[in-house]
Order: sequence, then structure tokens, then C-alpha cells
Amino acid sequence: MAEQAKKRVERVLVMLDEDELRALDTWRFEHRMPSRSAAIRELLRMGLGEMGGEEAGPGLKSESFGVLRGPNS
Repeated sequence: MAEQAKKRVERVLVMLDEDELRALDTWRFEHRMPSRSAAIRELLRMGLGEMGGEEAGPGLKSESFGVLRGPNS
């Protein structure tokens, strides 16, 4: 039997600069994703599957993290 999709109940606002948005849209179209939301969910799934990256560490703010650069870039 097909698995039933879970209802999405939380909205998350993510602010992107022009270069980050362009990179997201480029990836989305290259992978034929139906929407930005779907592309972001797929990228999150892929990233969480890897569980790589650096830990934030003390003193870093949200603005220290970007799509095209990490916290220490």
C-alpha cells in the first residue's frame, strides 16, 4: 500500500541573497523540481543524509552562515 504523505504544518522563512537565490533556482531547474519549496526540502534531505559540515561554535550569528559559503568562509 502507498505511504500517505504527512501534512506540512510549519512554515519556515529563509532569507537568501541574490546569488544564493540564483544558485537555488539553477539547481531547481537542473533537477526539474516543481517548486522552490520542493527543491529546498530535497537539498535538506540530501544534506541531513550526509550529516557533514562544521559545527557552529560559539559567537557565530545566523548571518555567518550562507548557502554558498560556510561559517568560516
